[in-house]
Amino acid sequence: MMPESAGRESLARLPDSDRWKDLHGRAQPRAGTVRTSALANRRQTLAVLGFLGEEPGAFERLALAGRMLRETAARSPETLGLAAMGAAATADTGLEALLSASLAQAFALPSFKTTESGQLPLRRIALPADSDLDLRYVQACTGGTNLARWLTALPPNFLDSRGYHSVIARLARRHGLRMRWLGEAALRRAGANAFLAVASANERPGAGIAHLTYRPAGRARGAPDLALIGKGIVFDTGGVNLKPHRAMLEMHTDMAGSAVALATLIALAQLRAPIAADAWLAITENQIGPRGYRPQEVVRAANGLTIQVVHTDAEGRMALADTLALAARTRPRLMIDFATLTGACVYSLTERMSGVFANREALANALIAAGRSSGERVWSFPFDADFDADLDSKVADILQCAVEGKGDHILAARFLNRFVPREIPWAHVDLSAATRTGGLGHINTDVTGFGVRCTLELTVKHKILDSLERLA
Repeated sequence: MMPESAGRESLARLPDSDRWKDLHGRAQPRAGTVRTSALANRRQTLAVLGFLGEEPGAFERLALAGRMLRETAARSPETLGLAAMGAAATADTGLEALLSASLAQAFALPSFKTTESGQLPLRRIALPADSDLDLRYVQACTGGTNLARWLTALPPNFLDSRGYHSVIARLARRHGLRMRWLGEAALRRAGANAFLAVASANERPGAGIAHLTYRPAGRARGAPDLALIGKGIVFDTGGVNLKPHRAMLEMHTDMAGSAVALATLIALAQLRAPIAADAWLAITENQIGPRGYRPQEVVRAANGLTIQVVHTDAEGRMALADTLALAARTRPRLMIDFATLTGACVYSLTERMSGVFANREALANALIAAGRSSGERVWSFPFDADFDADLDSKVADILQCAVEGKGDHILAARFLNRFVPREIPWAHVDLSAATRTGGLGHINTDVTGFGVRCTLELTVKHKILDSLERLA
């Protein structure tokens, strides 16, 4: 990877440099383009050269790295050598993008084919000896993204509520996290009737909220710094308001928010980050059946608010309402929830970015900055209180959603806001970029794992917790 303005001589240090220079000189370099050739050695090693524009952003670097790694896929290489040209800072950021793309390309998503693909696994990645990359951070970040991708891609008969519970428990043990499972009986005692309404049509009991805890050394007690909350609807039929075929086809991915929250917590633990962090994962199906909840029912959530149900396919905000309320009882310093919540956010942004909302403008701005520097871009939407008028109910404290779909991503955020105490800084991430046909950035699969990089950037690199007092 090299800047388009760099000359051919910058390739002189590479093996078989004359072939690299020839590759560079085929035409005028242009930002975003990728060229390939075979070197003159015995193995005819594939050479891939990508060009960056002037002052590229993190997304541009990742996207170019993703295109470069796509060129290597047909070869199924066992060894990759990575190099980035330019000034030291430019070279390091380019190398990080290439390494992240390589680890994503090498990661195998779930496959249930009866015949092997024939592809050889990647065994070795060679980096320049003078690289200053923080390999521990890159590995934790890419590992978290890949875990979120893997969970999100699992078929719904493998990752049903019980299966997900089992997977979460195994991951908690492996990474030294404490875990508490709030099953349906415990949730009834907690008054989490909004969550239980969504679970009411499930054929078998097994729904629940997983509460996982990571504490750095010396922080065994006290309130968490950070609570990560995730929507984990492992399959969404729409309930009584049944989805049509095309809308239901990919609804095994409706648990992507919980995968992001879980994977981020594990990455924080692997980094031994000095952040006391919890994850709260709302795990259930949204099935259709004679016991399913219905429009016009009124349910009382865990924080005492009553909700008038309008549409059973707005189940994510119901499950999150109780999960947010329960997480808030632990008095975290910062709460962030992740959810594939609304089609309206996809219509607004496409799947190239995700939407964010926050009860502090400075927090929304910090998320935008973290998205820009991580390459997982987010966009902040209006969060003004006058939107609440569209959720006024004649019979309950709040409407679940409006009858019309206008601005549903905004109204969903305003709904969730009612379940977070005002004194706690909180952000909601509507994961419109959780899946995208053909991939996004350095990820070349439809399931992107979007959210882990941005959240680690916000919490570990930007150290948002150090500036929370300024968010008041």
